[in-house]
Amino acid sequence: MSSTSYGSRAERAAGRLRDALTRQRIASHVTAGHGLALVSLWYGLVVWSNGDRFWWCDGWNEQLRRPRYASHRASEPDRAAQRIARRYAQLHALHSRPVPAQRPPA
Repeated sequence: MSSTSYGSRAERAAGRLRDALTRQRIASHVTAGHGLALVSLWYGLVVWSNGDRFWWCDGWNEQLRRPRYASHRASEPDRAAQRIARRYAQLHALHSRPVPAQRPPA
């Protein structure tokens, strides 16, 4: 059970997802307002919730030249966290590589 209490249905669902992500060893932050809640995880990965569903950008559709979205029922935060953790791992691998040091000009 979460140590943080949340107000709206969307915020409570986001809090349950945050707890599930914490069990996956993924840090996240919940922000809510106007009937929606956002769970921020990593560069390029934010999960939205309206209390019924979670949805997030799951990549890029080259053919349609637009983002591809995934969603999951908010009643299953642990399963949603598993799916989101896979996307997190992909983005973490892309954006956590060290930048090689460059030699200063001679």
